[in-house]
Amino acid sequence: MGFTIPEPYAWDESFRVDYDSLDHEHQNLFKAIFDCAAAPGDGGKLAALVDVTSGHFSNEEGMMSSAGYGDYAAHKKMHDEFLGKIKGLSAPINDDTVKFAKNWLVTHIKATDHKYKGKL
Repeated sequence: MGFTIPEPYAWDESFRVDYDSLDHEHQNLFKAIFDCAAAPGDGGKLAALVDVTSGHFSNEEGMMSSAGYGDYAAHKKMHDEFLGKIKGLSAPINDDTVKFAKNWLVTHIKATDHKYKGKL
């Protein structure tokens, strides 16, 4: 299932999950990926992406766990796999990696995160 990657790469209302804290964190993820794309040789931007991603996943998983969300284990596995991939990167980041990260986030929010709307 493919979703259009917005250009410029930025969060918009179609990504809303209706939890203000998570929507704000998703906006920060978009910005962190955008920043990596704009400065592929900047290791600091990559480190910021890892930090923002790790913090967001931790918060989102905490909300899922507290709510007894049924798809928690599968959702966490997706998070762990993505985080493992970006932690293994080093600057400079190539165009294929940026495209992968952009596509992953768009698809993950719209196909996976939207499933927890109203359940956390």
